[in-house]
Amino acid sequence: SAMPKHVINRVAEALNSHGKPVKGSRVLLIGLAYKANVDDDRESPSYILMDKLKRFGADVAYYDPHVPEIRATREHLKWAGTRSVEWNRENIVTFDVVLISTAHDAINWQELADWAPLIVDTRNAMHGINVGIDQVYKA
Repeated sequence: SAMPKHVINRVAEALNSHGKPVKGSRVLLIGLAYKANVDDDRESPSYILMDKLKRFGADVAYYDPHVPEIRATREHLKWAGTRSVEWNRENIVTFDVVLISTAHDAINWQELADWAPLIVDTRNAMHGINVGIDQVYKA
């Protein structure tokens, strides 16, 4: 239960290191599914992270190749109808930080490193990927 708080703290630390507060920052969460390579988002901790970031004033979006649109459920009704952003340079570069929550095999991690200015990695997905200095924070 303490892990979401730790992850949000790491996002805040990463943003602060780049001179940005969480409030008003654009955050892209990678992976909405509850585990890699599935389309089941029930009980996904990603929703907790999205909710917490939103409460801190962040503009939150997500990318998940397996969950193109959030379905209406009692637990996450406010997110219903939200669509995954498209995976392309033009979209990814507009986010202040990318938070990796679920590491799907279908994601091109080198593209993410090439496009995203700042990454918080909760899954060690960026291990072995060519990244910039101070670009990746582990959580």
